Amino acid sequence: MRDLVTADETTLVDLSIGLEDGVASEPTPPKIDAFDHEAGADRLAENLQAQGYDVAPEDFPDGMGLAWEDLEVIPHAGTHMDAPWHYGPEVDGEPAKTIDEIPLEWCRGNAVVLDFRWMDPGEEISAADLEDALDELAHELSPGEIVLIQTGADELWGQPDYLTQFPGMSAEGTKFLVEQGVKVIGTDAYGFDKPFATMGERYLESGEEDELWPAHVAGREVEYCQIEKMANLDALPRETDIPLVAFPISIEDGSAGWVRPVAFIAGDETGGSST
Repeated sequence: MRDLVTADETTLVDLSIGLEDGVASEPTPPKIDAFDHEAGADRLAENLQAQGYDVAPEDFPDGMGLAWEDLEVIPHAGTHMDAPWHYGPEVDGEPAKTIDEIPLEWCRGNAVVLDFRWMDPGEEISAADLEDALDELAHELSPGEIVLIQTGADELWGQPDYLTQFPGMSAEGTKFLVEQGVKVIGTDAYGFDKPFATMGERYLESGEEDELWPAHVAGREVEYCQIEKMANLDALPRETDIPLVAFPISIEDGSAGWVRPVAFIAGDETGGSST
């Protein structure tokens, strides 16, 4: 990993989706109010005047201040990492970690991509499905590996269908991965579980509470983090031994934090250079 981080020929693959104002793929979309440089001069001058300094907007070089944005956004918008606290107050009887308590060691390591693009939207990925996918790769999981679930849903980003057209993890599948020593599981879908509408329909049909966020609720028994709304898994040149870093922003007592997962790929694997 150290050689890949510093090598000029390393290709960096961005596996994230950013924050976008009012995007149709978020039920609670970010609100981003942007201020250009002229507006920045006005606001900075007002700030200085409030502190007793006689500074006018035109006093700034070229009459321009600093651009910035005001954001109204939840930590579950864009690519983000959910902390155990998101799933429940305890994990197996112990206090659940908030996002600022997540060990950074969990958030870097080799990743393996498991391809479930063949599954129908609304289906659940079982432990048997995961075992079959690992068998196809002739790969045995090791403690500390990061598992990435590929559904292909990221191709729908920006559309309302992004919220509904993907398979989700099952509770047993989640437990199976964590019991292999996996601490971080990612998905390129909107959510880790099956879509909200599917959960609602199945709950009304069956009355079974385990239809509601079963993969999340599994986190009350086994300790792990999940990354939702990843992207570009198809840009990776292989499915195993992918060096990955995915450090979440620290939010005090937070249930989640925005994250920008980046894979490090040697130049001779892609024919490219650093990006």
